[in-house]
Amino acid sequence: MASKFDMFAALHVPGDPVILYNSWDPGSARAVVAAGAKALATGSHPVGDASGYGDAQQVPLDYVFDNARRIVDAVELPVTIDFEGAYSADPEEGAANVAHLAETGAVGCNFEDQVVGGEGLHPLDVQVRRIAAIRTAVGDSFFINARTDLFLKTQTYDDALVEQAIERGKAFADAGASGFFVPRLSDPKQIERVVREVPLPLNVIAFPGAPEKKLWADAGVARISHGPFPHRALMAKLTEMARDAIA
Repeated sequence: MASKFDMFAALHVPGDPVILYNSWDPGSARAVVAAGAKALATGSHPVGDASGYGDAQQVPLDYVFDNARRIVDAVELPVTIDFEGAYSADPEEGAANVAHLAETGAVGCNFEDQVVGGEGLHPLDVQVRRIAAIRTAVGDSFFINARTDLFLKTQTYDDALVEQAIERGKAFADAGASGFFVPRLSDPKQIERVVREVPLPLNVIAFPGAPEKKLWADAGVARISHGPFPHRALMAKLTEMARDAIA
């Protein structure tokens, strides 16, 4: 298992980002492996949509753990799980939940700072305590991809917002995070600044209309996720095919 942790961490190379085409169950994971993936990641939204429970921690924890275990058992590659806010705002309870997730064989997880089911983001000092508790619970090897949703909560992507992201990224690093995930950060110049100032490999998310991946790579991105978009595209295609068949 240690080699999978090492393999996954080593894939995060600034300038040569690992591409994670997010899956949601063992079947979709195997399909992504067949395409040549080097590692696998789930997305909370596609898992929620495919299971019928919905996103924002609506999927029961037992289902999350079982789904993660079945994906891990179905493939040979490292698997990281989108674990949203660890299903608790309490640092110790959230850390215990991540420790249970690690028992499935997952090598890492996404952990976000928005208040799931509420408003805004957790205060920075609170989020730092949550990350530190997770690190204590899972040990040194588990990849904590600490996510800030600053860019998801606004339409004004200015320098002040980048400064806030950098402040959070530095604090997350000090607390024991392994990576820094900033969904909707897309401007290469802003990315260059985050990469320069935050001592963690940067993860961004591909979305319709986003810059070419080469521009992100040249800016120093180390990981590119695809989030809910593969599942959405597949479901749209399924609807189209069903419509043609039914007509």
